[in-house]
Amino acid sequence: GASLRRSRKRHVGQLYSVAQTSKDNTGGGEGIEVLTNQPYEGGPGERGQFTHKIYHLQSKVPGFVRLFAPEGSLVFHEKAWNAYPYCRTGEKGRSSGDRGMDDFFIKIETWHHPDMGTQDNVIYSLEGGAWMWARGLAHSSPSPSQDYKPEEDPALFKSVKTGRGPLGPDWQRELASRPPHMCAYKLVTVKFRWWGLQGRVESFIHKQEKRLFTNFHRQLFCWLDRWVDLSMEEIRRLEEETQRELDQVTVG
Repeated sequence: GASLRRSRKRHVGQLYSVAQTSKDNTGGGEGIEVLTNQPYEGGPGERGQFTHKIYHLQSKVPGFVRLFAPEGSLVFHEKAWNAYPYCRTGEKGRSSGDRGMDDFFIKIETWHHPDMGTQDNVIYSLEGGAWMWARGLAHSSPSPSQDYKPEEDPALFKSVKTGRGPLGPDWQRELASRPPHMCAYKLVTVKFRWWGLQGRVESFIHKQEKRLFTNFHRQLFCWLDRWVDLSMEEIRRLEEETQRELDQVTVG
């Protein structure tokens, strides 16, 4: 029905934006390598796309981490299972001997719901029987000054193809009765067990994840006219082209 078509269209937008940001953040021996991008089947009814990527992040981490990190350790493997509307991503540091990144792990889980962020809590059961509350950020957060681009500002963007935007200060209230809506609720789990650095690094990662989520969803909205007419087949071709481009520029 119409609801399913809207969900698929938002999924197309998500995949387009992932491919574009991968290209924008790759070059000079750093960035992203795509090793695997293929369909998968998991538990009952779970079907989606599996990706395995490598992130080279030497210049993208704070100086106090570079100071202690062994040579070659700032290389992270990301495995993602995108069974939209539920997605999970795990990142793990590469082993580098006694002072390696074996004890570094990030897990990002996303639930997409057709609402305006009105669910106060999305409850998720963690290993060991613990419970956590994942709060959904559903507002148009301002980008940090170093990230701000007028062309990626939802308060300025007006879609030519759909007429959507710009988003004013009261956009949530104004659009509450005007679907479609889609909210991404995210839960980030971080483990970093380096003595003396654990608290600082985990705090830094959580701040950076919020920054990345904010910028990504602002871009997704402002790139609407680029992806709104694309089919899933066109997105898969774009991903293949992106993978070839990244292979050429990542590690030189």
